[in-house]
Amino acid sequence: MVSSDYERRIAARFATFDQDGNGYIDRQDFSGAAKALLSEFGVAARSDKGQALYGGAEAFWQGMAGIADRDGDQRITREEFVTGAVKRLRDNPERFAEIARPFLHAVLAVADADGDGSVTVPDTSRVLAVFGVPEGAAGEVAAALDADGDGEVGEEEVVPAFARYFTVPE
Repeated sequence: MVSSDYERRIAARFATFDQDGNGYIDRQDFSGAAKALLSEFGVAARSDKGQALYGGAEAFWQGMAGIADRDGDQRITREEFVTGAVKRLRDNPERFAEIARPFLHAVLAVADADGDGSVTVPDTSRVLAVFGVPEGAAGEVAAALDADGDGEVGEEEVVPAFARYFTVPE
């Protein structure tokens, strides 16, 4: 039962992870997101970038499962997600950032066409769209992530923003 406004906002974040819309988050949601991103950017799964992305997705899944999968069934229900986020992440967004960092690092590497360590705002928008952010919103969010206005988005901008989004303060 979701009771507070904070918990309702966190529950809304659940859909971001439930990539296949089956009502729970599992390993396939993370590997499916990785596969979709590789396809969008034309990167081979067996390449170094592809393997790093799948490894990051698995590490992210393991971290999320460790936080939220209370019954150990290798699936995170909406209620488990809300409870895990509320009880374990609200006061420690840095923990969430560290769980997500290997995946986000690999995501940026896949989208980084020139290998300079950052991703253009339009390519960041493509990443967000692959992960289910509506197209119009994806462009706005990508532009907002470019905190210094240089037209590029890097890990130092993405990781804290990602953690803030998923660990919304009360």
